Amino acid sequence: MQFIKNGDFSNTLKLASMLLRDDHDLIHKAVGWMLREVGKRDLALEEAFLDKHYKVMPRTTLRYAIERFTERKKQKYMKIIR
Repeated sequence: MQFIKNGDFSNTLKLASMLLRDDHDLIHKAVGWMLREVGKRDLALEEAFLDKHYKVMPRTTLRYAIERFTERKKQKYMKIIR
């Protein structure tokens, strides 16, 4: 969280990319939470990450990441996912 608070999102996004295919549900939640926190500070960066990865993301990760989005934006990401 310290990286995110200091505006350093590169490590967070690298870590999120590495953990996208992890099998553990708690990791899915944590990655979604980290992405949501990035989005609070730089929404365009979060959306760019999601645009690139949302098709392979676990549903839980995506739901956490888009929690603060408008309903229309949520639907954009959720309707294509499984």
